Amino acid sequence: MTIQEAQEKIDNWVNTTGVRYFSELTNMAILTEEVGEVARVMARRYGDQSAKESDKKRELADELADVMWVVLCIANQTGIDMTVALEKNFDKKNTRDANRHVNNPKLK
Repeated sequence: MTIQEAQEKIDNWVNTTGVRYFSELTNMAILTEEVGEVARVMARRYGDQSAKESDKKRELADELADVMWVVLCIANQTGIDMTVALEKNFDKKNTRDANRHVNNPKLK
């Protein structure tokens, strides 16, 4: 699935099953909540925090997909084509960071 197809599928779902988009500000709050769920999985699975029984059922892939879903909802409702945005972001990083990491002795 391409990013554009994902945006279209989400838009279709929201406008049929979900009825409507939440407000942009509500979606920002939901995004923050979903990123927190990713952080919880990361801290317990890859970090030093001990997992509770309920944490063990959480899947990182599912939590990351939830983050992506909300990001694409925000993009849809604000008129952003994420394919174009991501391509511009790659261009920015390739220009700005062309030698930044290659010359960093900490990363070698």
